[in-house]
Amino acid sequence: MKELDDATTSYAILSHRWGAEVSYEEMIGLMKMDEEEREEVEQRHGYQKIIESCKQAKKDGYKWMWIDTCCIDKRSSAELSEAINSMYRWCQNAQVCYAYLHDVNEPAFPTEQDNSKFDQSNGWPEWFVRGWTLQELIAPKDVEFFNKDWVPIGNKRRLASKLQVITGISREVFTSGLAGKRLSIAQIMTWAADRKATRVEDRAYSLMGLFGVNMPMLYGEGKKASQRLQLEIIHISNDHSIFAW
Repeated sequence: MKELDDATTSYAILSHRWGAEVSYEEMIGLMKMDEEEREEVEQRHGYQKIIESCKQAKKDGYKWMWIDTCCIDKRSSAELSEAINSMYRWCQNAQVCYAYLHDVNEPAFPTEQDNSKFDQSNGWPEWFVRGWTLQELIAPKDVEFFNKDWVPIGNKRRLASKLQVITGISREVFTSGLAGKRLSIAQIMTWAADRKATRVEDRAYSLMGLFGVNMPMLYGEGKKASQRLQLEIIHISNDHSIFAW
């Protein structure tokens, strides 16, 4: 584990649906654990994601990999707040984002909506309905998708038309980014409207980077987080479409 400057370092990042993960504290203490405890950690699906994503990064020529589950010390509220406020920039500055679709078994990207296979996520892989994955889809210059066995199944430029169908986001955003696009606040809010987050506050916190605002994290404030987000946006924008929300 090493802290580096994201603006001058070549690195990959992992975007995924959280499950049984490995924390920062567990990762740095892994070699100090007794054998039974270490085996329990290493058998978690989250540990396998770390191993496989690092293998992919090495294969692609990157020395560094950033993974949210084990690269943020969540015991420190200050570090957690800094990380959440920096997340969009870290995604932007990454050379590539590996999007791991844990519920895709086939060696190809899903081409049709399938409510029997993805019944909890509008007929598409669950990754596409999570709050935090929105910025992880838009901010990086390159997003590579992988199925549950880490088979590559496409990238966001090649899949731009299909991603537009799934997300409601214009394909041009996937092929050339947000720069120069005249998008209203209401449009961006619409992209996030049906996405889910484990903590209600994260529905607001996960949008800060897309709107270019920062604010302190106050877990426990509930829906007030969305009100604070709107106020921060109003401070920097005269786009009245925000009042539609």
